[in-house]
Amino acid sequence: MIDVKEFIFALPAKVKPEAVEGLSTLFHFDIGDSGTYTVKLDDGKLDVSEGLNGDATCKVTASVETLSKLLSKDLNPMMAMMTGKLKISNPGEMLKYAKIFGLM
Repeated sequence: MIDVKEFIFALPAKVKPEAVEGLSTLFHFDIGDSGTYTVKLDDGKLDVSEGLNGDATCKVTASVETLSKLLSKDLNPMMAMMTGKLKISNPGEMLKYAKIFGLM
């Protein structure tokens, strides 16, 4: 099983600055027993912190098991949303960044 917290905190090292230059967004991740996290992107600089800080453009809610299965590609994101296992407040924003963050 993929360590969700480790994955989220590794995002700044995985995302290429040139891929996010000029982009800004704020994500909140509420991942059940793993905790809550804020992923802030501001003009190419990506920061991750624990807790829900600021006003999110998109909030993602899932259990540790669900997010781990999504990250390992053992669960289809659309099926997870349709069955209520994954909640995304702004799907368009998530789609915009999912590939950049390595979620797809």
